[in-house]
Amino acid sequence: MEQEPTHPPSRTNPIFLPASILVAALLISGTIIWSTQRSATNVAAGLPPEAAEEPAGDLEAMTPVTDADHIRGNLDAPVKLVEYSDTECPFCKQFHGTLREVMDTYGKEAKVAWIYRHLPLDQLHAKARKEAVATECAAEQGGDEAFFAYLDRLFAITPSNDGLDAAELPKIAQYVGLDTAKFSSCLTSGKYDAHIEAEAQNANATGGSGTPWTIVVGPDGKKYPLSGALPLSSVTALIDTALGN
Repeated sequence: MEQEPTHPPSRTNPIFLPASILVAALLISGTIIWSTQRSATNVAAGLPPEAAEEPAGDLEAMTPVTDADHIRGNLDAPVKLVEYSDTECPFCKQFHGTLREVMDTYGKEAKVAWIYRHLPLDQLHAKARKEAVATECAAEQGGDEAFFAYLDRLFAITPSNDGLDAAELPKIAQYVGLDTAKFSSCLTSGKYDAHIEAEAQNANATGGSGTPWTIVVGPDGKKYPLSGALPLSSVTALIDTALGN
């Protein structure tokens, strides 16, 4: 996350502030202390502090996972990672690699299933929605195997932030072994527009306003919010919490 540069304090005489400003400063500092204490409590409970923030929406509004979703791993796995993502988001590109690492361990042990859903941020990434359609067109030909093969390749080659040339989309289709003529016809058909919009709206309803936005669902159905491209250690800590480890 980018932050404004800090500047060294000036060597001026102390300034006496009005009482109202001092009160406001104390309130703000109290909030910071409370937030810090809350993070410490989350860590003590086994939760990464970043993942334990309350979402703005309702996690229970999440559309239930079914075999109609795009699933990597075993649908019957006790923990499900439901990720809402944008293919031109640089943090999604980073997090995609992290979740592949998760699946290399927890997925192979059939402990975690990765469910991918669309959340194109149109105001930031004008190309993301068409790329989401491209992944659906891949799935139309080859199911989830083709879907994730296409997605892996797209994330591997895109520079992010609308840096991927649209001419690469059929090339990716060819790379993963699809019929490019059928793919190109699907890409302009509009048949998946409503589906992608429905997933984006569902993400918003659950509190996902940015990407990546992930909801971790435990074996008991309890849901944990995971916002942003957290490191592998934080993701696995939350998975272990969901598993009851």
